[in-house]
Amino acid sequence: MPNSDAVPESWRSVLEPVLASPKSRALGGFLKAEEAAGKAIYPPRGTRLSALELTPLDKVKVVILGQDPYHGPGQAHGLSFSVQGGVRVPPSLVNIYKELESDLGPPRAAHGNLSGWARQGVLLLNAALTVEDGKPASHQGKGWEEITDAVVAAVAAKADPCVFLLWGSHARKKALSVPGLMTSHHLVLTAPHPSPLSAHSGFLGCKHFSQANAFLESKGRGGVDWRL
Repeated sequence: MPNSDAVPESWRSVLEPVLASPKSRALGGFLKAEEAAGKAIYPPRGTRLSALELTPLDKVKVVILGQDPYHGPGQAHGLSFSVQGGVRVPPSLVNIYKELESDLGPPRAAHGNLSGWARQGVLLLNAALTVEDGKPASHQGKGWEEITDAVVAAVAAKADPCVFLLWGSHARKKALSVPGLMTSHHLVLTAPHPSPLSAHSGFLGCKHFSQANAFLESKGRGGVDWRL
């Protein structure tokens, strides 16, 4: 795996072929060169595959796609939209919490660590799994996308019905590149990104959390306890 993060066992058969590709090898070389040049890369080694570690493939119920890890020190820990404990809740996550509270009623969490969701089968996956300090999107197009595309495709291929929550054009484009996803047995819900720039254009009020749970319960998979 690029930068020596071990692939969790449940994802190995999915990722081993793509990790042998020239793009993945180039990604590993790029990350080593960046760190050798003294650049700070987030999240730190050992946490870059947290989404896959906390949510094994056979346990995935919901997929929430992000773009990049947060690019400030001490924030990112390998889960999309999530920050480590003790870090101020980012604006997009504030809006996610607002929508959750409006939709299902749980009070907004005082922290931004979404590990509790991940452990219940919510795959919190970014398109790129690293970023340079202070430079958003700096590691896009370096090879991560091929790896994370394979992850999304593996979930789409599951026989168990899952829910894809696609917030923003980037998430829609990534997930809908998977052939047949829109006509599959999965539930695909789309809305604007929860960023303050777009949340009032349709994210707030989308009721994705209740729709996701209703679908999962109807399929016998059990809903997610979204309280944190």
